[in-house]
This record gives sequence, structure tokens and C-alpha cells, in this order.
Amino acid sequence: MSNDPDVPEVSYVGTPRVACDGASNLHPALGHPRVYLQIDEKGYVECGYCDKRFILKGGAADRTSA
Repeated sequence: MSNDPDVPEVSYVGTPRVACDGASNLHPALGHPRVYLQIDEKGYVECGYCDKRFILKGGAADRTSA
């Protein structure tokens, strides 16, 4: 999990291409239009709608494998 208090949710993913619709386990009906995001050399990408951060497992931003 991220230590950054400005990041509301973090998801570790296995592929650099991800989709986000803003739905969560607590409120699956709430959300935003589905957007597709590409993780770059930083190792993560943030959704422009909900600020969810997607971190590529084994990528530059993955601190869990360190």
C-alpha cells in the first residue's frame, strides 16, 4: 500500500495496460466512465477521474518486491 496520503486507492497489476471505471468494492454502482490507462517507465499511472493509482508489479514503483 502507498504511504502517500493524497492517493485514495492503490491497485497492484500485472500488465502495463489497465482500465478504471471508479467502482469500488464498497460502492460498485458508483464510478465514472471507463478509461484505459498505460503504465510508463515510472511504473505507475493514476486515473484522471478518481486518482486511483495502478502500480505495475515488479516495475519501478513496486516497493513490495524490494
